[in-house]
Amino acid sequence: MTENVCHKRIQLDIRYSDRRKMNAAASDSDSSVSIAGTGENGNDTPLECREDTKHTEVMCLGSVNEVKSRAVVKYSTAPPPTTYALLQEKTDLKLPPANWLRESTELGPVGTTILGSSSKSKPFSSFGMAYDFIDSIGNDVDVVSDSENIKKLLKIPYSKSHVSMAVHRVGRTLLLDELDIQELFMRSSQTGDWNWLKEFYQRLVDQKWQRKKKSKEQWYQRAILSKFLYYSINGNGAAEPVPAATGEPTQREDEGPERDEMGPSWPAPLESSTSVSEDTSAPKQGLKNDFVRNILWTFEDIHMLVGTNMPIFGGGRYPAVSLRLRDNNKPINVLTGIDYWLDNLMCNVPELVMCFHVNGIVQKYEMIKTEDIPDLDNSTFSTKVVKDIAQNILSFLKSNCTKEGHTYWLFKASGSDIVKLYDLTTLCEDTTEEKYQNPFTLPVAVLLYKVASNMMMKKGQNKKHYGTIRTLLLNCVKLLDQERHPQIVASANFMLSELFQLDEPQKGEDGESLPSGNSEDSYSEEEEEEELPEDSDENGSYSTSKDPSDDSKAVAIIKSVGELSVPEKYKSTHQIRPNYACPVSHDLEERCRLVLGYVLKGLKAVDGSIKKESELPAADPNTPIPLKYEDITHSAVEKEIALFLDKDEPCQEDFEHPTRSGIIPGSWQYKMKLQLFLKASRAYYVLSDAATNLMKYGRALRYIKIALQCHDAYCSVSTSLHPEVLRFHSQCLSLCGDIQLMLAQNTSNRAAYLEEYNYQTKDDQEILHSLHRESSCQAFNMVTELATDPEHQLSVSCKCYEAVHDLVVSGDFKEQSPEQLNQVLKRLGNIRNEVGVFYMNQAATVQTERAENKSVSNAEQELWKKSFSCFEKGIKDFEAIGDATNTALLLCNTGRLMRICAQAHCAMGSDLKRGEFSPEEALYYNKAIDYYLKAMRSLVKREMHPAVWDSVNWELSTTYFTMATMQQDYAPLSRKAQEQIEREVTEAMMKSLKYCDLHTESARQPLYQYRAATIHHRLASMYHSCFRNQVGNEHLRKQHRGLAELHYNKAVKLFQILRDAPCELLRAQLERVAFAEFQMAGQSSNSAKLKTLSGALEIMTETKHAFQLIHKELLEEQRQLSDCTEDCSDPNKTEGGSSAGLNTEEVLKLINVFEPSLSFLLLHLVKLMTTTKKKSGPVEEGAFKIYKQVYSVLLRADKTTPLITRVELILDLLDQLASKPGGRESGGQ
Repeated sequence: MTENVCHKRIQLDIRYSDRRKMNAAASDSDSSVSIAGTGENGNDTPLECREDTKHTEVMCLGSVNEVKSRAVVKYSTAPPPTTYALLQEKTDLKLPPANWLRESTELGPVGTTILGSSSKSKPFSSFGMAYDFIDSIGNDVDVVSDSENIKKLLKIPYSKSHVSMAVHRVGRTLLLDELDIQELFMRSSQTGDWNWLKEFYQRLVDQKWQRKKKSKEQWYQRAILSKFLYYSINGNGAAEPVPAATGEPTQREDEGPERDEMGPSWPAPLESSTSVSEDTSAPKQGLKNDFVRNILWTFEDIHMLVGTNMPIFGGGRYPAVSLRLRDNNKPINVLTGIDYWLDNLMCNVPELVMCFHVNGIVQKYEMIKTEDIPDLDNSTFSTKVVKDIAQNILSFLKSNCTKEGHTYWLFKASGSDIVKLYDLTTLCEDTTEEKYQNPFTLPVAVLLYKVASNMMMKKGQNKKHYGTIRTLLLNCVKLLDQERHPQIVASANFMLSELFQLDEPQKGEDGESLPSGNSEDSYSEEEEEEELPEDSDENGSYSTSKDPSDDSKAVAIIKSVGELSVPEKYKSTHQIRPNYACPVSHDLEERCRLVLGYVLKGLKAVDGSIKKESELPAADPNTPIPLKYEDITHSAVEKEIALFLDKDEPCQEDFEHPTRSGIIPGSWQYKMKLQLFLKASRAYYVLSDAATNLMKYGRALRYIKIALQCHDAYCSVSTSLHPEVLRFHSQCLSLCGDIQLMLAQNTSNRAAYLEEYNYQTKDDQEILHSLHRESSCQAFNMVTELATDPEHQLSVSCKCYEAVHDLVVSGDFKEQSPEQLNQVLKRLGNIRNEVGVFYMNQAATVQTERAENKSVSNAEQELWKKSFSCFEKGIKDFEAIGDATNTALLLCNTGRLMRICAQAHCAMGSDLKRGEFSPEEALYYNKAIDYYLKAMRSLVKREMHPAVWDSVNWELSTTYFTMATMQQDYAPLSRKAQEQIEREVTEAMMKSLKYCDLHTESARQPLYQYRAATIHHRLASMYHSCFRNQVGNEHLRKQHRGLAELHYNKAVKLFQILRDAPCELLRAQLERVAFAEFQMAGQSSNSAKLKTLSGALEIMTETKHAFQLIHKELLEEQRQLSDCTEDCSDPNKTEGGSSAGLNTEEVLKLINVFEPSLSFLLLHLVKLMTTTKKKSGPVEEGAFKIYKQVYSVLLRADKTTPLITRVELILDLLDQLASKPGGRESGGQ
């Protein structure tokens, strides 16, 4: 068939990863090399090699066979390939060369390649490679194994030899290792382990097992191969026998290798590690990657990471060739051909140089292209069949090796055609022996841990892998004994806790919320696997048949190795990672509880590894830690705050000084406990924040207390505090301050808060007990207790914020977090405002309860000082961050405090009556005005914050109005002149009027209107009084009269707008009438008097609007009384009572003034009109009759009738007056 070989060009581009700086295996990295080949005509024809920046691809074509192979060298310790020595004909290979068995860089380290590529693989070789290339495990690579194991699997249909391999699954990756049962039993006979497997194996093969020794012929062939390789690197091409004195290698040939073969190739028992570094110490445990090359080999669609030690030679026209030694008398069989072909494919070697010998005497050399190997005489095989075998075996293993962490055993007995797969982990669990006797348990667990850890480092890039990470870690923890391997258990649990986002919603990369289901990259071993129909063509012939001839304990069986050659006989129907993901709970508290559960497991693992455990008192997890409130003084709080601030300073203690529980700083326990404490603190902080948002303040205080206890324990263990830890600590204190403030403001639910505060879960108790191993956790007790005194709670809240402020402004922290400083200052300003208001209200209460004849007490003054101090500090805090709005609010509260002080200094006479307006009152009212004006200046304009502006504006107007009213009602005539008082009152009233916003529609607009009307009424009354009392100065009298009329008119107009001030409107009108009557008294002519009286009567008719409002109110009151079931028979009760919006007593007084005043006007009008009757017209006659008629009715009116009847009578009389002939014009005649 060699004539039909179609020689193809080979692309050679062996690439190296950047993982280490290394030498090329076949050529320099990324270089193009021309390789000389032998053409069909026997002439040397250059083969083309081109550079491929992505990969190296070798197309191997036979007559009808075609497979794709690509090899990338990931790591190599081999030096650049050197030219092999072409041995002279007749060279005797039985004679050892001078360099034999010496360490050679060309052949690799002694003990690996000294006997060629057929050296025995180590049982954990795949784990060594997996540890080195952890990025590829679980996702990119299908198989990790020694190249010898790959070749053995692919030769199963061609070979009768036995196959025994351990299979482990990590994600989509399978790790294959040789499982030397005989050697395992050699160890078990000494240790007593694995007896159950020995018995099972004996039943399986139905014979007593015994160790098979290699024949002398095998040792002879290996010896001359070794000597041939050493000759080939000697360089001179001639045999150089060693001196006769050392000519006893024959015994070493027989004994040395036998000793090596009999020596323990399994690692020492994996039992005594307490750290990850110790657990994974590859040299000690036999997990080291000892291969000369690690190659990422893609065979068709199968990606494999293989280790190989095959020597590669080069030089001259052959930069990459493999050397083989063959007995010329023995033809090459199929197994050997497949061996050579696969070796060259894996190592990307394009050519094979074969040296033929007869009885150790070199005969000739022959070069064979790799693509020609399948077509050699006596060794013909189909590369496509080998491809099908590889795909079928991979599908078979992936379909049945489904559980991560389990050890599977692929076994084929010598001479048998049946391949069986067993789950050794399940078989071990069925026995009485411990699972930790499985020597693969720890390497598998460590690998799961390493893969998860590697993915965790990239978790920010792709959160969809969280489910994968969680499954890996859970399987890792399940495999390990916490007492033997506490560090891995603790680290795994910590990483599990890190998977749950506590400070933000669960989001995917695209910003969408992750589903509560699982992602495509997750896997759960608890999921029921799909059952495959037995003996179906689609799924192959492996099954779990209950036929007695089958082993019932096998997971799956290949009934005939011949089936492996059938294309796609076995299809993998098992999903590599079914749709399972990290369970994402949308409930924040549930996520936090999961985190705390993992933290607790981690803490237990760490605590269990500390040797001083017996020195500590045993803690009962079922006994809750009492949370009792103890009353404390403010000085104690300040002392405590100082103490825990001192704890935040870097400790300058001995680095080697052990902690309370015996942990040495720098140890893994030390680092892990710090991480776990911090994680627990964060989880409790999130729980507390969530409870605060739900207004569950008792629960929130309990959670923040445990969070701060975790921080206390962290400080006790840590020798220094990272700025991030301090920043988080400041957040905890800030939240604690928020909670205490809310508790102070919500005193009605104290019983419910206390119940929430005292509740504890079992996990909370156990975490607290773990904290108490390192610290007494008493540092923050005072600020986290549930007090009953609002003053204490406000004080604690303020101290918390002050502590946070001190933390934030310390060192470089201020520059790192300016936004946090602003938040702290805002909180400080707010709490100082709350404390100031609290003391101000207390002062107002004391003032109310104080006897009227008592002076201001020292306690009251002390409350003023405390309140003022808090307001002053709060104003500075808000000014520091440029918060004009809150600054204005605090200035407004300070103004209110000044008004309370003014009210407290009210002078009382000996008769317990209000005295004159005192200078102290004036002083504090003026101070209040100053603060209100400062608030206005702080806001600049209303648009900045309309609500605050309106509030300050109202308070300022109120202060001016109150001060003016006090001066007017209780004029300090003993120390000021009347004129000065009038000027001050007028000035204050006008300023108050200035700040009455009558035009802006708001809730306060009616109040402003009422106040403006009242101001005009009071000013009018004052000018009315001045006009009455002024004697001699006619100009001033005229001025006062004009001002009085002006303000009366304005007051009446404003009162008429209002719907709820009929009494005030009526009183203002009656005063106008009295003012007219007073003017009439000073007039001498009848015409002037008649004009004045007519004007006054017109004012009287205008009171109709006021009486209509009063009548409406009285009707509403009657309706309410009629609807009431109570019998209201007492008429006085109706008159003397008061409805919701009307003071009936005031109405009665005003009516009693109104009726005589109206009678007086009508009587004088009738008299004046009678004296001028001869000169009157018909209009005046009509008016005259009406006046007399109304006057007559008024005289006969019954004053004892109900109020509503009297009001109705007045309305009727006013209607008569309004309907007189000439209307309004009659009064002007």
